[in-house]
Amino acid sequence: MKIKETHIVPAVPDKIRLQEYAFSIFPSIPTKSSLKKALKKKLILLDGKPAETSDWIKQGQKLELLEAENPVKKVFNLKLEILFEDDFLAVVHKPAGIPTSGNYFKTLENALPFNLKKTTAIDALPTPLPVHRLDNPTSGLLIIAKTKLVQVDLNRLFEEKNIQKSYHTLVFGSLLNSFILNDPIDNKEAETKIEVLEQFQLRSKNFTLIKAFPKTGRTHQIRIHLAGNGNPILGDKLYGQTSEIKKKEGLFLAATGLEFKHPITKKNMIFELPLPNKFKYIQNT
Repeated sequence: MKIKETHIVPAVPDKIRLQEYAFSIFPSIPTKSSLKKALKKKLILLDGKPAETSDWIKQGQKLELLEAENPVKKVFNLKLEILFEDDFLAVVHKPAGIPTSGNYFKTLENALPFNLKKTTAIDALPTPLPVHRLDNPTSGLLIIAKTKLVQVDLNRLFEEKNIQKSYHTLVFGSLLNSFILNDPIDNKEAETKIEVLEQFQLRSKNFTLIKAFPKTGRTHQIRIHLAGNGNPILGDKLYGQTSEIKKKEGLFLAATGLEFKHPITKKNMIFELPLPNKFKYIQNT
């Protein structure tokens, strides 16, 4: 296998084992868990031999990180809208009806190599990877990591709730005021802020166009919260109600807003998609 990185151990003041030393020396191994995986796969050599976590580190030793052999993945030639791209990450627009990832061929993840440029960073991921998911029927903004360090940092930002997402959705019923939904989901804390935008009638039924701001990221959170409030999303076959109104248009839920700090440049990144055409069309029907 090809050698990806090489490190010569300088003078070390105290005795230290490899598991404590090596995770900080290779840019493409930014965490102890990634070091553990690399050691398990025998991708780290100590003076030419596979290293062990218990090995003692001494001055003058040579540590080498090998390039992992990744299976060649088939690329899904689906053209995507790219809102931003640099050497570290990208923001893309996922179409409705396409899974983010999974054990399928036609996924957004498999379409990324067709749409994004290869990074020149030393800790490049084998292929770009989404750092969060959108449901199959939900369209909208997704953040894509191109390097290992950025992937780790973005996951941390999500865990610390420092990435803000917003969604437009159309629900049954008349909502007059903005409010917060905080019913637990699967016995876990969940919170969604609802901002009312517009009410209208269609075929004698009341509807409200709203904007949703999920503070937490539970699976199907917005759909579950709104259905539990008696205002299911139009087109939601799982949590909603049967309706012939725009039955073929799918789920009226779109991830239209995104704000986060770029892990490398520290620039504040703000993205906003226009209201999808199907929302505009149904309002004017």
